[in-house]
Amino acid sequence: MPLLTLFLGIPIAYAAGASLISTIATSSGAASAYIRDKITNVRIGMGLEIATTTGSIVGSLTAAFVYSHGLAWIVYVVFGIVILMSIIPTAQRGRYEIPDPRPPDWTTRVFKLYGSYYDEALKTEVRYWGVRWWLGELIMFFAGFISGLLGIGSGALKVLGMDWAMNLPMKVSTTTSNFMIGVTAATGSALYWYFGYIQPMMAAVTAIGVLIGAMSGTKILVRITNKQVRWVFLAILAFLGMEMLLKGLYMDHIITIPVATQYALSLIFTAIVMSLLYYRYGVLARKPNREGVVMGGGNA
Repeated sequence: MPLLTLFLGIPIAYAAGASLISTIATSSGAASAYIRDKITNVRIGMGLEIATTTGSIVGSLTAAFVYSHGLAWIVYVVFGIVILMSIIPTAQRGRYEIPDPRPPDWTTRVFKLYGSYYDEALKTEVRYWGVRWWLGELIMFFAGFISGLLGIGSGALKVLGMDWAMNLPMKVSTTTSNFMIGVTAATGSALYWYFGYIQPMMAAVTAIGVLIGAMSGTKILVRITNKQVRWVFLAILAFLGMEMLLKGLYMDHIITIPVATQYALSLIFTAIVMSLLYYRYGVLARKPNREGVVMGGGNA
């Protein structure tokens, strides 16, 4: 959605509609590969979808009001702020390859928030369990709301919910989020279609390109570490958050910076943020995980 609006100049409402359709394609293609590799936790994903689909309905209805009243710039600003605020808590968890285990709580047992997968990059079986299901559900509702409002899969917020709130490994959070975004997008796209914000040709072309990229990404993710996934994720958050914030302020004439300059500033901001984060959470925080590489030592 940001690419369609920021680089191609497509109105945000129609870009959002095309983005939702392409998100369904992304999830359908990439999620099947991750499920085959047994990295995605389908049980956890299906449980959290209750909140995301509810949020998506509320967000889509809100979007119809926002676009009809010329308040699209607020969407950009809010999205940018939310993304930028998520950078620090995401980076703080990047010191270890596998997150430090937390004592299982009642939600771990009731909702069976545990699993395992073979990590090809680490050459070992990783066992894990999640906690604070209730907090994950709250974040998922907000992620679904943002998905319906902005026409995106809101994977960044879903990953944040599973990674930070529920303490799941980054690869599990990322792949499970990919599995979930299709259901969330399908819910929102039905309302976008009803309001006339989906152009079939634009959506079809976008979906084809995104699907090709998604399938290529599945080949890469299984071969890199959780830390490397996190750093790529942080760079995307930094650029996307700043660019959306500047775009929103520009649309409301709060700032008058040319679009090309906005891109340059976002790139500079990303480079600075990534350098600072790498120094703080990469260089200074390098030390072995006291629990070892495999979280939980085989007991989940």
